Amino acid sequence: MIFTETKLKGAFIVDVELLADQRGAFARTFCAQEFEQHGLKPTVAQCNLSFNHKAGTIRGMHYQIPPAAETKLVRCTKGAIYDVIVDLRPASPTYRQHIGVELSADNRRALYVPELFAHGYQALTDGAEVVYQVGEFYTPGYERGLRYDDPAFGISWPLPVTVISEKDASWPLFEAVSA
Repeated sequence: MIFTETKLKGAFIVDVELLADQRGAFARTFCAQEFEQHGLKPTVAQCNLSFNHKAGTIRGMHYQIPPAAETKLVRCTKGAIYDVIVDLRPASPTYRQHIGVELSADNRRALYVPELFAHGYQALTDGAEVVYQVGEFYTPGYERGLRYDDPAFGISWPLPVTVISEKDASWPLFEAVSA
């Protein structure tokens, strides 16, 4: 695997190294030892699958607070998504900054999301499928979210929003929560 740290400290793009032969190709997508060597938490408590019917669908922006803060390793296995993370660690030099990365079945790229980062994505294709390994169990009492269109972050989504859940559309604005 090839680990490339993003401008947000602790958040990595993880690319596979394909070993190809006449049968096709093989690649390792996760190795606890390699994750530890890069200072990443290799714990996998849950694996989730998300399927999105329509391009433009947004899911997120979600995170959990301590003691149930979670890491994620996100990969698109069918179609393509625009994956976004926001650094919510108050002591971080990149606090409130975000990045967006295209993940697709074609590029086989994954995004490692550290604890206390909000995470969400927009489906770029109809039928986009996303798999993510999560480092903590889903704990509803510790779940939080940000609005996908919150002006505090200025996230520029590549497509018009076609579908979003009522819950995700109604998260409070960050300034109201942090005031």
